[in-house]
Amino acid sequence: MSAPQEVKSDRKYTKDHEWAKQEGADWLIGITAFAVEQLGDITLVSLDVKPGDKVQAHKAFGTIESVKTLSDLYAPFSGTVAKINDALENTPELVNDDCWGQGWMIAITPDDADAKHDDLLDVAAYQKHVEESAH
Repeated sequence: MSAPQEVKSDRKYTKDHEWAKQEGADWLIGITAFAVEQLGDITLVSLDVKPGDKVQAHKAFGTIESVKTLSDLYAPFSGTVAKINDALENTPELVNDDCWGQGWMIAITPDDADAKHDDLLDVAAYQKHVEESAH
């Protein structure tokens, strides 16, 4: 049994192992340490959006490729792309090195600024989801 994955308490999570962290009006979106462990060495992050584009909740905004697999990246909620992490184009390994910080993917300004994003998981619910996924 592997050690429990680090989970940050300052963000919310999806069942697809993305995280969302509010920073002012925007939310940074990235993938969790569990997702990084499952993927292995990341070789390519392909973001199919640019600032000003609309994203739809639970729809792919890009892909992440590793030596093991290719996975879609999903928007946790609908909104407008505020910025993308251009650094990932040339250094996708930032996701392996710092998935909680420098390895963020995009920032979204939600369509509904007052939404509580209750469909996202809190830390405890996400940790339970990871434990169930690992079995």
